[in-house]
Amino acid sequence: MGFKNIKGNVKNSFLDYFVSGKAVQYHTAEFGLRELPPTGLTATGGVISDYTSGPAVYRAHIFTSSGTFSVSAPGTFGDTVDYLVVAGGGGGGSRLGGGGGAGLLIYKTSQPISPGPYAVTVGGGGVGGGSGGAPTNSPGTVGGTTTFSLPSAVTSIGGGGGGTYPGSTGSPPTGIRGPAGSGGGGGGNNGNPTVTGGTGDGDSGNPGGIDIASPANGWGNDGGSSIFPSSYNSAAGGGGGAYSLGSPNTSSPSGGPGGDGARYTIANGTATYYAGGGGGGNYGGSNPGGSGGQGGGGTASGYPSTSPGTPGTYATGGGGGGAGDTGSLSGSGGNGGSGIVVVRYQIASLTATAKATGGAISFYSGKTIHTFTSSGFFENTSGSSLTVDHVVVAGGGGGGDLGGGGGAGGVRSSISGLMPGTDTQITVSPGAPNKVTVTVGAGGLGNDGPGSTGTNTPGVTGSASSFGPTTPTTGGGGGGSHGSGNGQPGGSGGGGNSSGSVSPGGPAVSGQGNVGGNNSVVGPGYGAGGGGGAGGSGSSGTSTTGGDGGAGKQLPAIFQNPVSTVGAPGPSGLYWVAGGGGGGVQGSPNTGGSGGGPGGPFAGAAPGRAATPSADNTTDALQNTGSGGGGGGYSSSPAAYGKGSNGGSGIVLIAYPS
Repeated sequence: MGFKNIKGNVKNSFLDYFVSGKAVQYHTAEFGLRELPPTGLTATGGVISDYTSGPAVYRAHIFTSSGTFSVSAPGTFGDTVDYLVVAGGGGGGSRLGGGGGAGLLIYKTSQPISPGPYAVTVGGGGVGGGSGGAPTNSPGTVGGTTTFSLPSAVTSIGGGGGGTYPGSTGSPPTGIRGPAGSGGGGGGNNGNPTVTGGTGDGDSGNPGGIDIASPANGWGNDGGSSIFPSSYNSAAGGGGGAYSLGSPNTSSPSGGPGGDGARYTIANGTATYYAGGGGGGNYGGSNPGGSGGQGGGGTASGYPSTSPGTPGTYATGGGGGGAGDTGSLSGSGGNGGSGIVVVRYQIASLTATAKATGGAISFYSGKTIHTFTSSGFFENTSGSSLTVDHVVVAGGGGGGDLGGGGGAGGVRSSISGLMPGTDTQITVSPGAPNKVTVTVGAGGLGNDGPGSTGTNTPGVTGSASSFGPTTPTTGGGGGGSHGSGNGQPGGSGGGGNSSGSVSPGGPAVSGQGNVGGNNSVVGPGYGAGGGGGAGGSGSSGTSTTGGDGGAGKQLPAIFQNPVSTVGAPGPSGLYWVAGGGGGGVQGSPNTGGSGGGPGGPFAGAAPGRAATPSADNTTDALQNTGSGGGGGGYSSSPAAYGKGSNGGSGIVLIAYPS
C-alpha cells in the first residue's frame, strides 16, 4: 500500500520506506504522524536479504566469503541478532572413500550486540582425497573453520574428511577424527574389520523441525562406519550431518548415505537445509555410491568409475562425496562445500511483501533487488506481469600452473552503459508455471601442477550463468600453463604462457568481456599474461613480471546499496565484478601481476604468484564476483610448477520498481 504526503504525491511502499534506510529523510508532517515508527539496527556487510515473516520485517546479512559485519547505531526493536554459523564441509576420501562430514552448525537467537565491527571468516571446503597430486589412497581433508567475532567469539570447526581404502598399509584408517564438526565416513575395508567413521565434535540429538537453536557445542554427528559382513562387499560409510548420523554401507550393496543437515529460515524466510554429510564410495558389480545428505552433501561415485565424488554444495557446509573404485583405478573424492554466516535482526513490523520470490531480497532507492549467489528460480507472485532489469555474471576462469591469469566471467545486462551489448528487459508473467530459471556459474579450478614438470594443462574455464530467455554469459577462460601455452577462450580470455615462444591470451565473447594478455618470451622470468576483464584486456607479461589482469566493471547504481557488500572494491569505490586474474612469473625477485588491473587486487580478482614464498597460488578469486584466478609461479629449489588459483563464482542480480 502507499502513503500520500500533504501534496498528494504517492511515496514508496511502506516496506520500502523502512528497509531503504530512508526513514530519517521523511518529515513527520508528510504522514501526519507525531513520531517516526521504530527502526532496526544500522549495520552493513554481506549480501542483504529483507523479508517478512508474519507482521515482522527482517534484514539478514549473508556472508558467503569473509568480511565484516559493522553495527553503527542501535535499533528500537532491541539490540539483539540471530545468527547461523556453518563451517566448511570435509572432503570425501579417494578409492572407496568415505563421505566428508558436514561443517559444525551453530544457530542462536536474541543474542545481544553493541555498535562496532565484527569480523566474519568463512571457512572453505576440505579438499577431496586424491586431488592436486595427492596419493590415490588418501583421505579427504578437514573443512575450514568459520568464525563470527562477537565479544564471545563464535567458532565453528570444519567437517571431518572421509577415510580411504587401506591398500597395502595393513591397518585400515578411520574417517578423520576431530576436531571436526561432523565426522567423515570410514573408508572401504575389503574384508578387514570394521572401519569406524570419524567422531563429530558437535552434539547429536537434533529433534528435527525448523529453526532449532543449537546447544553450546553446535550440531554435528559422527560419520558412518564401513562394515564387511559377507553380503556387504566393500563400500564406505557416509559423512555425518547436522541433523543425523552418517550411515554405514548397506547390504544392497551401496555406499552409506550422508547424514542430513538441518533447516533454517534465517536467510530469506524459506526453510533451507545446511550441513549435510557426503555419501560413501563403493566397489563391486555396478553398485552405486551413497547419496549425499540433504543440506549440500555430495553424492559418491560407485563401480566401475574413475569419476570423482560430487562436491558439497557451495555455501552450505556440506561434505564432499567419496570416490568409488574400478579395481585398479580410482577417482578423487569431492571437495567439501564452503561455509556460511547469516546475521539477522528485525527492522520493522509490517505486512507488505515483495512482488516475487527467489534469491536474497532487498530494497534500495525505490527498487526491489533479488540477489542470486547460487542457482534457483525467480517467480512473479504479484498477480500481474512484472518487467525486470538484470545483470548476469558468469564464473571466472582458473589460473594455470606457472601460468596465465584466469579470464573474468562474461557479463550481460539490460541496464545501459554497463556493457557494449545491452540486453532488453524481460517481462515475467505471474504464477509458478512461469517461474524463470536462474543459473549461477561456478568458478573454474586452478591448474594443479604437481611435481617438477607440471600437468601442462591450463586452468579450467568457468561455468556459464543465465537468467531465463536472455543470452547466457560465458565462463571466463582458463589461464595457459607451462607447456600448454595459449590462454583459453571465454567470456573474457585467459592469459597466455609458455617459455621461449609467443603464446597469446585467449579470445573473448563479443559484448561480454575482453581478451587475455600474451606471455613474455624474454627471460629470465617469462612472465605470463593476465586474464581479460569485463572492463579491459589483460596485459602481457614481461621478463620480470606477470601481466596484470584486465579491469572489471562497477555494478549499476541501483545495486549499490551502502549496507550491502555485493561485488568487491575497485579502482574507484565498491561494487566491482569480473576482473581478470594476474599472471604468474618465474624467478626471484620477480613479481606476479595484479588482479583486476594495475594497482589491484580489484574486483575480487586474484593476483599472480611469483617464485617465493611458494610457487602454488593459494589466493582464490572472491566468490560471487565472476573474477579470474591468478597464475602459479615457478620454484627452482625444489623445482616445481606451482598451481594456479580458482576463479570466483558468478552472480545474478534482478531489479524492478518497489
